[in-house]
Amino acid sequence: MGVDIQVSSFGTIAGLIIAIVFILKRVAPPVAMMIGALVGGLMGGLAFSDSVNIMIDGAKGMTGIVLRVLTAGVLAGVLIESGAAKTIAESILHKLGVKKALLAIAGATMILTAVGVFIGVAVLTVAPIALSIAKQAKLSKLAVLLAISGGGKAGNIMSPNPNTIAVSEAFSVPLTSVMVAGIIPALLGLAITYLMAQNLKQTGSQVEEVDMEEGNEEKLPSLFGALSGPAVAIFLLLLQPGFGISIDPLIALPVGGIAGAIVMKKTRDLNFYITSGIDKMSGIAILLLGTGTLAGLISHSALTTVITNSIESLGLPTYLIAPIAGITMSAATGSTSAAAAVAGGAFAPTIIEIGVSALAGAAMVHAGATVLDHMPHGTYFHITRSSVKMNMHERFKLLPYETVIGIVMVIASTIMFGILH
Repeated sequence: MGVDIQVSSFGTIAGLIIAIVFILKRVAPPVAMMIGALVGGLMGGLAFSDSVNIMIDGAKGMTGIVLRVLTAGVLAGVLIESGAAKTIAESILHKLGVKKALLAIAGATMILTAVGVFIGVAVLTVAPIALSIAKQAKLSKLAVLLAISGGGKAGNIMSPNPNTIAVSEAFSVPLTSVMVAGIIPALLGLAITYLMAQNLKQTGSQVEEVDMEEGNEEKLPSLFGALSGPAVAIFLLLLQPGFGISIDPLIALPVGGIAGAIVMKKTRDLNFYITSGIDKMSGIAILLLGTGTLAGLISHSALTTVITNSIESLGLPTYLIAPIAGITMSAATGSTSAAAAVAGGAFAPTIIEIGVSALAGAAMVHAGATVLDHMPHGTYFHITRSSVKMNMHERFKLLPYETVIGIVMVIASTIMFGILH
């Protein structure tokens, strides 16, 4: 396929709007994005065959990301199914106790996400324990869910999760570099989460007995065993910046998962953990292929040039294209992973071309992808709502607070990597 195929900005924007409308109509997001990419190409002046070609080309660009995401499922499966994730969450929540309940809830979700548990699963793991503590501390559901959501967002930008894998692949930078780049923005995100949750602790509905889940008596692994898998994975990933030994996440993450199962003496269940983890990641892998078709449309359009020219005409620094790309794609997809993949795949060449370093571009796009990933056309909105049994009207009240958390993190990242380099 020739790279000279060009889609009009009108067609590209129309394609994005169509994808959003279909997602809002509860069409599966990968399918909605494929429809948006196809119709956007046709409306942008392409022949049917050329529209299909740019979709395939975009999806091909996601192959490396998809492989890494699937193998990350080994670590995720071990953490979730062995009870390791629950051990980590309970240890943090019980250590800080009722007096610092909201900090404990936000911190537990952040750490759980940061060690490699997919954000939706981290939310569902922390929520039952958080509700129990919230009932004792007489905290509102709004405060609890804000702490959970903000903690998850903070952990997500310094994790070996699909979003981080997608942006590191798009900008060809080591996964650990992107994870480290997210630490300071994440800690600031955690701080603003805690402050806002404190202000909401008596606002809205309270946790009732009916919201509580009955606990089971499953035997959980020790904290040392629970942390062993992520520790091994992160150690292997750190060999590149530390000693120049490059171990791809494709290897490091599953090896960490297997090591964790060995330390926890759960090797008999390893095949079940791997199967479960890959099953959980397969939905994300399919989503990424769908986003790839949309990335193909954007990368063959004049939209990146239009955005860059608009930024320059307003007298703004050109590096702002990186956070703006992440923010707009998070608004379009309602998903951090999809936003990171689309923004990275479509905008990375332009961002690097205007003189922004690959790591700086990756960090700012990644932070931008968290700003609007909680919108109601994405799955995160509904996962978080159901995790604390919150009604739809009350869930909508949290959207501005979650947006502030994302904005704080993207401002921190932009100051660090755009202004201070």
